[in-house]
Amino acid sequence: MDKLAIVVPCYNEEEVLKIASKALRGVLADLVQKGKVAEDSFILFVNDGSKDRTWELIEEENRTYPAQVHGVKLAGNVGHQFALTAGLLTAKDMSDVTISIDADLQDDVSVIEEMIDKFHEGNDIVYGVRKERKTDTFFKRTTAQGFYKLMDMMGVKTVYNHADFRLMSKRAVEEFSKYKETNLFLRGMMPLIGYRTEKVFYDRKERVAGESKYPLKKMLALAFNGISSFSVKPISLILGVGMFIIFAAVLAAIYAFVSYFTGHVVPGWTSMILSIWFLGGLQLLAIGLVGQYIGKIYIEVKQRPRYNIEKVI
Repeated sequence: MDKLAIVVPCYNEEEVLKIASKALRGVLADLVQKGKVAEDSFILFVNDGSKDRTWELIEEENRTYPAQVHGVKLAGNVGHQFALTAGLLTAKDMSDVTISIDADLQDDVSVIEEMIDKFHEGNDIVYGVRKERKTDTFFKRTTAQGFYKLMDMMGVKTVYNHADFRLMSKRAVEEFSKYKETNLFLRGMMPLIGYRTEKVFYDRKERVAGESKYPLKKMLALAFNGISSFSVKPISLILGVGMFIIFAAVLAAIYAFVSYFTGHVVPGWTSMILSIWFLGGLQLLAIGLVGQYIGKIYIEVKQRPRYNIEKVI
């Protein structure tokens, strides 16, 4: 019987942690009763440097349910992607299959059984995919859809409407552990593993309690990190824009010479200033974008640890 580990990254989740623990323990008990996972399957909460009582509550749950609830305490806040990675790699040697899910319970825990069924059918990765985005605001819905389309244009393989709710077999996690980069974008990395995959679909729920830990600023940072970590097309686009502007400048020069020799010279102060501003802005944009890539190289070559595990219970 396969041993399941449900990995749950947590940051300031004291309001929802016990609710999540109860719901996930119920899922485990049901799966064990149906003979779909081993009796020693467990939940692994990963405390990502929370400033509230999240770790204390994890310890309480561990004392009350020592067989079902385990915990990993990171030494500091490293972000969702690193915390999830820490949980996956910790669970790798303790289980046969892992499922990652956020603590807010917006992802539907009832489809976990369907994920396990897909795993038993021979799939190494099973993606949890949202059916639709009716519960999102118009802004969030349109920006999310635009993000996936942009990623596809940039040549980054992602699963549409999939976040980090997924099942991974032991060998899939072992393969993932070979990816050592510091700039993590798990949604783009999982398709690179290449094993057999499947999808399950669900309706995303409202957050049970607490506040979202992914405001607009973090979502934009994640989006840019995903694009810049997997594609060099933005730099190629700058090259294309530069060539277009050079072509336009040649046409403008020809027009200027024709105007000069035909005696139709008009003072061009405004157009000149606008051109300088436009080209100056384009140059700053190009330098900044290239600088982002150089910065990522700088971070990667230092090879610092991605996280530091302080305690495991």
